Amino acid sequence: MTSVQIPTNIAPLEQQAQQYFIKGNYTQAASCYELAIETEPEVKSHYWNLGLMLLLQGQEAEAQMTWLLGMEEGEAQQIEQWTVELIKVLQTEAERRETLADYSLAWAIRQHIREISPIYVNNLLYLIELSIKLENFTGDELTSLEVIELIQSEAIIDIELLLQVLGNIINDDPLHPSVLEFAECCLTHISEPQSFINILLPAAVKIAHSMQQPKVAISLIELCLRLEPENTELLRHLAGFYLRDYNYSQGIEFAKLCYSLSNSLTDKVFAKHLIQRGLMEAPAYWNEACTVFIEQESLLKSLIEEEPINLESARVLRLFNANYYAPYLQDNPHKNRQIQNQLAQLCQLNVQEYATEKVQRYKQRSTHNRNKQIKIGYLSHCLSRHSVGWLARWLIQHHTREQFDIYGYFINYKQVDDSLQEWYVQQFNQAYLGGIYSDDIAEKIYQDEIDILIDLDSITLDVTCEIMALKPAPVQVTWLGWDASGIPGVDYFIADPYVLPDSAQEYYTEKIWRLPQTYIAVDGFEIGVPTLRRDSLDIPSNAVVFLSAQRGFKRHPDTARLQMRIIKEVPNSYFLIKGIADSEAVQKFFMQLAEEEGLEYSRLRFLDLDVSESVHRANLAIADVVLDTYPYNGATTTLETLWMGIPLVTRVGEQFAARNSYTMMINAGITEGIAWTDEEYVEWGVRLGKDEALRQQVALKLKASRQTAPLWNGKQFTRDMEKAYQQMWQRYIDKK
Repeated sequence: MTSVQIPTNIAPLEQQAQQYFIKGNYTQAASCYELAIETEPEVKSHYWNLGLMLLLQGQEAEAQMTWLLGMEEGEAQQIEQWTVELIKVLQTEAERRETLADYSLAWAIRQHIREISPIYVNNLLYLIELSIKLENFTGDELTSLEVIELIQSEAIIDIELLLQVLGNIINDDPLHPSVLEFAECCLTHISEPQSFINILLPAAVKIAHSMQQPKVAISLIELCLRLEPENTELLRHLAGFYLRDYNYSQGIEFAKLCYSLSNSLTDKVFAKHLIQRGLMEAPAYWNEACTVFIEQESLLKSLIEEEPINLESARVLRLFNANYYAPYLQDNPHKNRQIQNQLAQLCQLNVQEYATEKVQRYKQRSTHNRNKQIKIGYLSHCLSRHSVGWLARWLIQHHTREQFDIYGYFINYKQVDDSLQEWYVQQFNQAYLGGIYSDDIAEKIYQDEIDILIDLDSITLDVTCEIMALKPAPVQVTWLGWDASGIPGVDYFIADPYVLPDSAQEYYTEKIWRLPQTYIAVDGFEIGVPTLRRDSLDIPSNAVVFLSAQRGFKRHPDTARLQMRIIKEVPNSYFLIKGIADSEAVQKFFMQLAEEEGLEYSRLRFLDLDVSESVHRANLAIADVVLDTYPYNGATTTLETLWMGIPLVTRVGEQFAARNSYTMMINAGITEGIAWTDEEYVEWGVRLGKDEALRQQVALKLKASRQTAPLWNGKQFTRDMEKAYQQMWQRYIDKK
């Protein structure tokens, strides 16, 4: 235990005072120091210690008077020396109190040090840290204590303390306006950049994803780049944050810089993936995106051939989704799946290499008592206001609780107001609100003894992929979020009779489990109040309105060109275009296609995103016909379109992504609008555009389907899924 500083040659009176102090008898200790002052008035340490004893009794004014008394009649140099001695006594006790977790008293003592020496920076840093521990830090202390100015001007600072406080501040209140300024002022004192980066980079990832504030994350990474401007890890994240902030040009620029600085094949693969991501969000760069895709495909084949099995976790994570954009560019499942399966297998081999102990332990999990309910775990970063969140809720809501215990594992649980996310938390028997790392989530799944783990993300999230590769549950299934991942640790992929052709098992490593009717069903959608009117868009009331509402990377130019032909052939028709993308690039893209097809620009309308999902659905009603995308169809948008009773034209392909709308239309009871060739796509678009009676017929069928169709029967779909779960589990038990 730390004690008050006293001379080595301790007098009996001081020894007695020290013993009282250690026992917490500050009154008796103070009496001893008063006697010591009477005996040795010239010994200043008696005054410092007496004042401390009074302070510990809550007699702050008396303590200050005692210290001032000790300073009396001293010359400037002496007073300066005595001040240092007094601060040392107070600081020692403050540190002792911190060790005892008595943060309130430690804070009070350091406030007195501040009064004695208001520009003592290290003490101010300790005050901030204590405020955080006491949970009363507001962020305003950074300015009220003038700590930022002092750090900028101070030459001698405890760097370890400075970084510790920076880390605590950024974790406690990362969005406070002064935090960025505080981080910036630290730069001049950083001699070892990695220590600074290790604090800011994880914080930036959390801020960008969990708190959905990519602009703040960008600012933090840019500070790190001042120290290491060619750090590829920083550049990778910066590119990603810019893309997340819809600043595609900057994202592409930094992704290209990252690629130029990358040396290893794995780093080049991911940098190329980032470039492609930016280009795909801006359809005007489609030709360049195709070139990058070919280059990426070559890199992936080289990597698969090289088969490295000593990659660290961070690199493996980046590889899981490096082939993400293949189905958006080409409907070639044999080729796309082969590369994806081989890449996923390579990733799992590396996971098993660097996580051997954990993988082996998970394999040895014993089967729990069969008289208990089957434990189903749902794993996703999308259990919120996200397409997956809107669609999966009916399965969760209709689950038979007498037969199944359902657990929810939230990856990157969002620290924002999200009513749907909170709804999910309440629905599960147990909900684990995880962060952005796989280890703790996988371990929780294992400890919870989950029987069947349902992956809702596939390769849309690298963390999910790593968890599935660790295989914390004996039976693992991919459903809903994307096509299958190809990870060997995944046993089944949920499909139906339509969304995959009969021959699909040839190119899937997972066992395709086909539900009897549909792989997805919903009971409906919330519809808001529409905000779009034809007159406000300068569209005549008797016009035929076509609509396409999809993300930028679904806008394949071949399909967009077909859409232009449909509009051209339908008199008095207009085309509304909406979706997340580089809006300027989208306009340029469609304007150029319109010019090439001889279509007047005046028949195109570009819409802003809606304020909410319910308003988006309501605004779909402005359309007479919705034109789907290909080779990557709509999914949630298709369901919303059909629910709103609007005719849809879709082009059916071979891959999962090119058959989503097909299975949904079949399961809604309509075939009008299903095209098997480009020519049929145009024919259906023109026919539905010209034939009002046909549109009304389709709309009536869709309206009637709400009462009878499998697509709108979430309860029956849940029964089908539960039956599949039981059969999967029985197969596992039989093998055991």
